[in-house]
Amino acid sequence: MTEALKTPSMRLDGLTAAVTGAGRGIGRAAALALAQAGAHVVPISRTPADLDEVAALIRGDGGSAEPLVCDVTDTPAVSSAIAGLERLDILVNNAGCNIPEPYLDVTEEHYDTIMNLNLKAVFMVGQAAARKMVEGGEGGAIVNISSQLGHVGAPNRTVYASSKHAVEGLTRSMALDLAQYRIRVNSIGPTFILTPMTAPFFENKDFYDDTISRIPLGRLGNLEDVMGAVVFLASPAAALITGSALVVDGGWNAW
Repeated sequence: MTEALKTPSMRLDGLTAAVTGAGRGIGRAAALALAQAGAHVVPISRTPADLDEVAALIRGDGGSAEPLVCDVTDTPAVSSAIAGLERLDILVNNAGCNIPEPYLDVTEEHYDTIMNLNLKAVFMVGQAAARKMVEGGEGGAIVNISSQLGHVGAPNRTVYASSKHAVEGLTRSMALDLAQYRIRVNSIGPTFILTPMTAPFFENKDFYDDTISRIPLGRLGNLEDVMGAVVFLASPAAALITGSALVVDGGWNAW
């Protein structure tokens, strides 16, 4: 008689997960999601107050958190901090920024600000995390938070879209280099996610209506939509998935 198949677990018990940009928005949601799935979470941010709040939420829910105050654009500092962790099994490379403006108005300063955080920091933090995972010898999972604009373009987003397209290429190439160490690397590309920081943009009815018209499912994303995707890609349920992009966009890219 054939043995019954068993659905792979999405639990992360006994694993350690680091999340950059964990103080707010998607990063905070990812940290909470990983903790709820059983991981010991290392939330990383420049802002101690934000990290203390995230850690308190995790611990209040029965989880385990070890806040790490660090600027991910400071490569020596963040590399040293990650190397100093007891272990690392999961990285959510989330820290990022955007300065929406017309292409003709983009300054070199704004270009460097976005690229240093959205691409260089993702590269360097990912490298430090991968080295720690290789040292541990048990494989791991890296999830790069990209964007739906890593797959399409948009007005007033030339630098941001460039950085996220680069993250998609980086993700695929990292996956190829790291497969030999059983480290999986994937990306998540969210659509517009409704958060306290993005909510004011949608008070503009024209912007809101235009955005909704491009999302076949007819609504903005919420943080819970991304939380499930993060846990899935970090978990044993995604054991054969690497070098892939999971686009959480309500169908935006299906047009």
